[in-house]
Amino acid sequence: MASSTQTTPAPAKTAWWASEDWAAVWIGAVVLGVILLGYRPSVPALKWSDSSGLLQLFGPDRLLPWLAIGGVTWLLSLPGVAVQKLNLVRYSLGFPVVFALAWLAQLLAGNKISETWGFEYVVFALGLGLLISNTVGTPEWLLHAARTEFFIKTGLVTMGATLLFREILQAGALGIIQSVVVVIVVWYVSFWIAKKLRLDDEFAAMLSTAVSICGVSAAIAACGAIQGDRKKLGYTTSIVLIVAAPMIIVQPWIARTAGLPDLVAGAWLGGTLDTTGSVVAAGALISETAMKVGTIVKFSQNVLIGLAAFALSLWWTLRSKQAEDRPSASVIWERFPKFVLGFMAASLVFSFLLDSSVVAATKGAIGTIRTVWFALAFVSIGLETRFTELISMENGRPFLTFVSAQTFNLIWTLLLAWLVFGGVVVPAPEI
Repeated sequence: MASSTQTTPAPAKTAWWASEDWAAVWIGAVVLGVILLGYRPSVPALKWSDSSGLLQLFGPDRLLPWLAIGGVTWLLSLPGVAVQKLNLVRYSLGFPVVFALAWLAQLLAGNKISETWGFEYVVFALGLGLLISNTVGTPEWLLHAARTEFFIKTGLVTMGATLLFREILQAGALGIIQSVVVVIVVWYVSFWIAKKLRLDDEFAAMLSTAVSICGVSAAIAACGAIQGDRKKLGYTTSIVLIVAAPMIIVQPWIARTAGLPDLVAGAWLGGTLDTTGSVVAAGALISETAMKVGTIVKFSQNVLIGLAAFALSLWWTLRSKQAEDRPSASVIWERFPKFVLGFMAASLVFSFLLDSSVVAATKGAIGTIRTVWFALAFVSIGLETRFTELISMENGRPFLTFVSAQTFNLIWTLLLAWLVFGGVVVPAPEI
């Protein structure tokens, strides 16, 4: 009997412009273009300290602008969902719920107690998603709207417009020197610790970037750059925020008890705390000078996110092939995450091609849109994740990695702050 072989046809290749990465670039470009043309979405701040303040946030004058932002975000996301051949009806049914949870996360983060302890909207967005997925369970119709990677990548493209190269120069030479040395040394030490504790390269890269640069934002950029596991991103984000909260109180106490000069204390805070808000809060517990220096140093580190994301993307692309099979230029291009190019392009345009007055006028609106995309992303992570998976992940090794790396970061950055801002290597600046 004659034998016959049956060849399975290769799946049709998706058009280059229809990938998730390019969809994020196109939508990010449209968002930035519309804002430059004059659309400046503004929403009421969700700040409150008591029940009366909370009730005011549910008035029509406070809710309608947020509903408008939700509607605009949904409309902007539809083309990206469509080109990926996802179900538009199911996505549209679930999107309002995901957006409502994202709004609620920002509301919880706006409470005075949350702000004092440095709990940002990210941890509440992740927590609300986890609460649903681990109690009643995330219904299938809602999962269609939980587009984690798509939301993160679009948010990162818009974030590029707020990370300006010119701000590195404004931060001052000393802030740049400390930030660059901190980021490089702490990243490599963190990565080495992670590998010693047998974490995979993906987890090691996310944790190392979070420790060395600026916490949550850096972890988001790293995850996108290496196409990382969103569950690992959720874990990294959670541990960053849990560890950061006590540092806001403990570090100023150590600085005062040890009698650190205000310049050195501020530079130490700016190089180790994960957000500008936490640096300002901690610096204010010491002095006005400490707060200013800390903000300058943190500013320098924030701007390095774009360069770090680009470097990580290139490194990850090159190492994804076997060493003996050197990737060609076409392979590198195929594997390279395209949204990073949109991220860098936005930063370059807003840094060098636009007038500073235009950049300043659009910063608030871009920040609002970016926060919405990121809040949607972290709600989606929670909706897709079982809490037990986060608790038991890697048998506690990521937690030990982060704490060990952060301990080194505290010591190394204090040494650098003393050398750079303490007048040891160069004269102390007058601030």
